[in-house]
Amino acid sequence: MRVWLSRLGGALGRGRRDDDLEEELRLHLELAAEDERRRDGPDGVRLRAAIGRGTVPRTMDLLRDQRGLPSIEDLARDVRHGWRSLRRNVAFSAVTLLTLAIGIGANTAVFSVVNSILLEPLDYPDPDRLVAVWHSAPGAPGLTSVSGDLRLSASMYFTYAEHNRTFESFGLWTWHTATVTGVAEPEQVRTLLVTDGTLQALGVPPAVGRWLSTAEQQPGSRAVMLGYGYWQRRLGGDRSAVGRAIAIDSHPREIVGVMPEGFGLLDADPALIVPLAFDRSRVVLSGFGFQGVARLKSGVTIAQASADVARMVPLWMRSWPSVAGVNPLVYEEWRIAPALRPLKDDVVGNTGGVLWVVMGTIGIVLLIACANVANLALARTEGRQQELAVRASLGAGRGRIVRGLLIESLLLSLIGAALGLVLAHAGLRLLVAVGPANLPRLSEIAIDGRALAFTLVVALLSGLFFGAIPALKYAGSQIALGLGGGGRTATPGKERHRARGLLVVTQVALAMVLLVGAGLMIQTFRALQGVAPGFTNPRELQTVRISIPDLPGTGPLRLARTQQDIAERLASISGVSSVGCASLIHMEGMEGLAHDWDIIIAEGGRPFDVEMPPLRMFKSVSPGFFQTTGTSLVAGREYTWTDVYDRRGVVMVSHNLARELWGSASGALGKRIQTLPTAPWREVIGVVEDVRDNGVHEPAPSTVYWPIAGESHYRAGADYATETVTFVLRSPRAGTESFLREIERAVWSVNSNLPLASPRTMQEIYDRSLARTSFTLVMLAIAATMALVLGLVGIYGVIAYAVSQRTREIGIRLALGAQERDVKRMFVRSGLALAVLGVALGLGAAAGLTRLMSSLLSGVSPLDPATYLVVPVVLVAAALLASYLPARRVAAVNPVEALKME
Repeated sequence: MRVWLSRLGGALGRGRRDDDLEEELRLHLELAAEDERRRDGPDGVRLRAAIGRGTVPRTMDLLRDQRGLPSIEDLARDVRHGWRSLRRNVAFSAVTLLTLAIGIGANTAVFSVVNSILLEPLDYPDPDRLVAVWHSAPGAPGLTSVSGDLRLSASMYFTYAEHNRTFESFGLWTWHTATVTGVAEPEQVRTLLVTDGTLQALGVPPAVGRWLSTAEQQPGSRAVMLGYGYWQRRLGGDRSAVGRAIAIDSHPREIVGVMPEGFGLLDADPALIVPLAFDRSRVVLSGFGFQGVARLKSGVTIAQASADVARMVPLWMRSWPSVAGVNPLVYEEWRIAPALRPLKDDVVGNTGGVLWVVMGTIGIVLLIACANVANLALARTEGRQQELAVRASLGAGRGRIVRGLLIESLLLSLIGAALGLVLAHAGLRLLVAVGPANLPRLSEIAIDGRALAFTLVVALLSGLFFGAIPALKYAGSQIALGLGGGGRTATPGKERHRARGLLVVTQVALAMVLLVGAGLMIQTFRALQGVAPGFTNPRELQTVRISIPDLPGTGPLRLARTQQDIAERLASISGVSSVGCASLIHMEGMEGLAHDWDIIIAEGGRPFDVEMPPLRMFKSVSPGFFQTTGTSLVAGREYTWTDVYDRRGVVMVSHNLARELWGSASGALGKRIQTLPTAPWREVIGVVEDVRDNGVHEPAPSTVYWPIAGESHYRAGADYATETVTFVLRSPRAGTESFLREIERAVWSVNSNLPLASPRTMQEIYDRSLARTSFTLVMLAIAATMALVLGLVGIYGVIAYAVSQRTREIGIRLALGAQERDVKRMFVRSGLALAVLGVALGLGAAAGLTRLMSSLLSGVSPLDPATYLVVPVVLVAAALLASYLPARRVAAVNPVEALKME
């Protein structure tokens, strides 16, 4: 340790100690010279002085090595030399830095997205112990058309909460909306409904106050918690708000706590958290409408928890009654089994596949960029052969020269990475600002320590990759030949261009893969745009969500009358041609609002106690709704307000449901359905076209459209009305501020306490269904464009360099009578050969790699013939142009001047 500390001190204090050493050595030589003068005379003195002058530097070098750290000093010297070399060649350095900054910056930005969304743990205490509780039910008819997973019922909650052995906490939750009055203007807000155990499972303590207590989870509870954003926005962050009462859906509730900033569930932030209070005396087996979350006990695995749930499923079936008229044994045919998964999987959803594809494509772009830089470095190193040969002849070994070239490359890559970080930061800010709303954890995306480490590793690997190729090729034993190269008779051979050509072929092949991927996404986007969504002219459809509380004394039909009054007032607005409303309009479930799903049976079909029918989507719609949205009436008629107020037993269905049950739309008219054996029968009066409610990339679900109000379709003699509905207006003014203000005034002219929520056009909702495809398409298109440009630059560079290096040869050919077009053809043919070889290799790679994109494609095969035909033609045509442009310089070659060149 003392030796190393001494050497470190010698290296750090080199300047002052060198001066002292040099002075001491020269004093010693002067004394020695005085002794020699007296003994050998003037001639001997001069000879020994000359020897002494050469001895001082050598002796100082030897002593420096003994007292310092020569390897570090050599490295520092190489870094200084490399920096000076790069500063002398500004054009090369600028092009290289720009290329690397774009390549590394793009990779850093995408990795930051992948890291923040897929790799970083959720922002909960011990997030690895959080699981989402789902079930699989392969025997449940129609379940795969819903989501593929079975949610939980209230009876499952009680069974699992009371009998589990592996959960530290367990609860159910779901999203809803609520109207808040008495706090500034009336407002409809997003509400999280939770059972006891949900907040405990998430483990996030409140910022102010307390969690909902077990006692407040009973029916009739009037407690509520606030989300941090709502607390700040409406109550100014006042801590004394805890204990105050606010009116939610016209009922007073006491604020007991406020959750901290950033708290949310599945990447959504609630404004209110309300108890999901079940009346245990009325709970039955069914009612699978809730999501479950659990915190595992310490040391428990998901497999162990799944085994525990599998143990409790039979217990659940034996412990609770079924709906009247339904044989509970039918649930055994569903083969219900646990499907627990990390909560993070539910947060990320299907985004993981998209992001990994994007990460792979951007990585390919970086490889192409490195190949391009390697080509530039090869050309530069070729021009420095004489310099390298001189250094070798002066004693620099091969390792020293290779190290110097690699240091230059690493300097470039590190500086390029620094510039890339600036580009990545700007790109991420843009992504957060305009990114797709369905990209999870969007607000968490940032460049953190892991992203910085990734950038450093990528920079080092990139520098080694494009630096090693010229270093190993031109720092070999033949380097000394550079002193004699470049004579008049020298012309470059094939060996000299083989490495550069191989890099270009690699660039073209990789560009081919990305272009095919982008082409497939373009085909997918076109196919999805060609799908009929079930409505027309979405830009002219304005939607707004309104909740009308069920106040004492109003009654369901009175609620329907209010909705009709609002519709009539909205219809009187200038430019509005029609108005309708529904519990959920088309595709609105993609905005996070839950659809209703349940079973129906057609008259004459198999009874409930024999076979459980498939699940169907349920919606409630008003008269005029389908006319407003432009959903075609295939057969029959729409509802009228007379149907609603007279409580007529009528119903409408989708076309695919009519075909499934009765063979055709016309065959469905006059047929009857019911939801339960004890429920009233309803006659089918209309069939409407299928609607892609789950997005244009998913099949249209079989749907039953109930009247917005009237006699309940679950219980004979009971009335119902849909309290929260979305109004839709058809007008060319949709989306304008003035139009929204007129809508607000029209609604408030009926009831001034009704807030308007989620104003947007159907075009916005439709675009959301294409958001994943659009995001992937844009990212792949950017990557493919960058790859194409870099690939063409590589071809251009190779041909341009070949023309410059073969100027003498071209002059000889022209002097001997060769035609300019023949010489041009020679270079163009060379560029095309590289491009065709790269395209051939790229086609094979694309055929294998694009199969990984199959989950992102819709309406197009991963081996789509049109894409695999058009992309190579485009790439070869672009390569032809890139080869021809430098080949034109042949015409500027003067044979006489070319023959004089050395």
